[in-house]
Amino acid sequence: MKKIAVVFNGGTISMKVDERIKAAVPSLTGEEIMSMVTGIEEFADIESYSFSSLPSPHMTFKTMLELSKFTKDLLDRNDIDGVVITHGTDTLEETAYLLDLTIKSEKPVVITGAMRSGSELGYDGPSNLAASICTAISDDAKKRGVLVCFNGELNSASEVTKANSMALNAFRTPNFGPIGIVDNNKVMFYRETKSTEKYDVEEIKRDVALIKCVADMDSSFIDFVIEKGYGGIVIEALGRGNVPPKMVDGIKSALNKGIPVVVVSRCFEGRVHESYGYEGGGKMLKDLGVIFGDTLPGQKARIKLALAINSTIDKEEIKKQF
Repeated sequence: MKKIAVVFNGGTISMKVDERIKAAVPSLTGEEIMSMVTGIEEFADIESYSFSSLPSPHMTFKTMLELSKFTKDLLDRNDIDGVVITHGTDTLEETAYLLDLTIKSEKPVVITGAMRSGSELGYDGPSNLAASICTAISDDAKKRGVLVCFNGELNSASEVTKANSMALNAFRTPNFGPIGIVDNNKVMFYRETKSTEKYDVEEIKRDVALIKCVADMDSSFIDFVIEKGYGGIVIEALGRGNVPPKMVDGIKSALNKGIPVVVVSRCFEGRVHESYGYEGGGKMLKDLGVIFGDTLPGQKARIKLALAINSTIDKEEIKKQF
């Protein structure tokens, strides 16, 4: 029987409603959650660890990198066949993507959580955890990078995003859909995903700013970011990768100071491309030296750029990797 390490890392899956304040707070231990996953001992030998009880808005780069190292140490053990990690849903896709970009193991790594707390009817934590363990023991889950498992669906960490603030199937993959499902405890994959670059980073010393573009926006935020000494900028641009003309001077200033600027789209689906040649259009930005981030959402582009600028690769390699 395969041995799976389950790493409890806070989030709604570990919360119950505190009657004094009428709101969910961290309450459940890993052992209490695992006790609700009835019958799992027939599928895997479980080894549980308590990494943190953090709500996901409290996650930091430092904590993410510590979780990455903790996970890599588990995967390096010969007796561990895979790792399942619980996480709050608000920043889950960011942590999952950072793990995907920093873990090189072929063993399955699955991240899950809950959309409903332990005090709500239809608490989904135990079922998500069971499906994640079933995924981690599957040979078909090897060499697929980090996976995200919710509501019986499997999505790649490099593609998935939280698309709904409350639905049980909140995690979805724009453009492509899930890569697989867990049905009757069996894991089925429907397609492959592109492998991601890997970064060897121990500390994020230079942060990346994320700026969302809106109509009639100027360079004020970009100028502020430059002044504050950020190491990179991600702009969630309009449509195919266009910005209002008053932002162009700020982008030029950042590039002239050697600050990499990545442009992605604020649209939920589709990719950026140098389609338009007017002032602020994608073709102009590309000619200036802006990096296009393909289909990545802003929050993931920030994770990738932060890892890239804090590693040893040069700017041309960064551009190639996006």
